[in-house]
Amino acid sequence: MLLKLESATVRFGGRAALDAVDLAVAEHEIVCVLGPSGSGKSTLLRAVAGLQDLDAGRVLLDGADQTRVPVHKRGVGLMFQDHQLFPQQDVAGNVAFGLRMHGVPKDEQARRVAGLLELVGLPGAGPRAVAALSGGEQQRVALARALAPRPRLLMLDEPLGQLDRTLRERLVVELRQLFRRLGTTVLAVTHDQGEALALADRVVVMREGRIAQTGSPLQVWRHPASEFVARFLGFDNVVPATVAGEAADTPWGKVPVPAGSPQGEVRLLIRPPGVGLVAVTDGPACTVRARTFRGTHVAVLLRPDSGPVLEAECTLRDAPEIGARVGAAFDAGEVVVLPGEPGSPR
Repeated sequence: MLLKLESATVRFGGRAALDAVDLAVAEHEIVCVLGPSGSGKSTLLRAVAGLQDLDAGRVLLDGADQTRVPVHKRGVGLMFQDHQLFPQQDVAGNVAFGLRMHGVPKDEQARRVAGLLELVGLPGAGPRAVAALSGGEQQRVALARALAPRPRLLMLDEPLGQLDRTLRERLVVELRQLFRRLGTTVLAVTHDQGEALALADRVVVMREGRIAQTGSPLQVWRHPASEFVARFLGFDNVVPATVAGEAADTPWGKVPVPAGSPQGEVRLLIRPPGVGLVAVTDGPACTVRARTFRGTHVAVLLRPDSGPVLEAECTLRDAPEIGARVGAAFDAGEVVVLPGEPGSPR
């Protein structure tokens, strides 16, 4: 493993911002640490970089303990949310900063800077002033600067947080392609679920200084490890239920569950795509309270005659009017019996 955290612990007063965290990142892997504010994700990043001392545990890079290794000798690259570009220098000067610090000859600096600007989609931008760049261009310059010294580990702290959603969605795809092409090992932290799921090979969800779940984006999305993870990912259709066989008694009535589901009293998640809209006589009767256009679908908020509100998804063409009476049907393929303790990040 390129990076290992062994029982990494950081305390602020009586509170553990990192609570005996174990984490390994393989070479060429892209890992995104995801969690709400105060979950410990930024503290973890700072501890790996050497910007935050550990109270217990170790950080190892290539098997070497980094406890007494200063920040500038760890061989890691850092890119922060606000980019932290130098306004008094042009684009080329910003990108070459790390190369100058490492004593790279000027002719080699020029070659590397030109190649990196080409790589991040800013060919010939070296003489431009930083103040004349758009937010997306500044993000690319900051990325080129972080990559210039060829770090063995690149760390990103909310790298797209200041950009608008459309630009974020485009750049996250470009970043993944770029890291794949370069074979870069990446440890990124973000609070944005969509960003993490699109960028990462592996997602690490944190809660109160501990790892709540780790797995591929698909694994975490399809099989949240707890109600906390499910709700943090944006799923609100979570209720207490009692499973017997392949059905569950819920506040919404009988709901089918996948074969082999845990039995007895559980917490049950129904993803919105698993809530079908049918004739009011064919399922639990509901009133349409609201509908929200989400680009690829319409989110429909239902008020059942019995039970809590229920979110469904449908096409724009099939979206019922507000106030309409509909029935709800449930797809077992979108039902998850949640393990772990109940909880919510909200």
